[in-house]
Amino acid sequence: MYKLFFLLIGVGVLLGLACNGPFVPKSKGYEVVQFPQKAYQKFNDSGYPYSFEYPVYAQIDDKVNYFGESKKGAAWINIKFPQNNATVYVSYRKIESNQLDTLVKDAYTFANNHNSKASFIEDSVFTTNNGVHGVFFHIGGNVATSYQFFLTDSAHHFFRGALYFDTTPNEDSLAPVNAFLFKDLTHLVNTFRWK
Repeated sequence: MYKLFFLLIGVGVLLGLACNGPFVPKSKGYEVVQFPQKAYQKFNDSGYPYSFEYPVYAQIDDKVNYFGESKKGAAWINIKFPQNNATVYVSYRKIESNQLDTLVKDAYTFANNHNSKASFIEDSVFTTNNGVHGVFFHIGGNVATSYQFFLTDSAHHFFRGALYFDTTPNEDSLAPVNAFLFKDLTHLVNTFRWK
């Protein structure tokens, strides 16, 4: 009898302690993201064999570290979008003899590394009005990067970029930001020039 009495009191105390916080309903959707007006500025710094236009709400970071090795002076940059917690990681390589095929293969490998999580990978070959050749990759699903691309003149220069978010990948919640930044990446590619 006493055991049942103490058991009921113990269960009552536990239930009372478990429900001590206010009820907060779970939201039924994702937060609305406010985007700035589209406006662009030119990146044309000396020491870089390329120029392009990028958004005024982005920042160029030339202090790139690649596995502990500084790439300052190697024409590598990061284009940061602080408001969206995103970065376009850019690498540049001067093409040595018979190296173009290897660089292109590496770019495809980097895109295909997301096969295990991707629902699709589309690649689009293009040539801009400025005579820049390249491939743009659109990777769908809960992947770390939705967009990657590379640009080349097929003889001397190879420029590769990949958009990453500093958050857990979620295709649904990142969809508006991906769509917004896709326009900026398209503008960058279309205004890109070799010096």
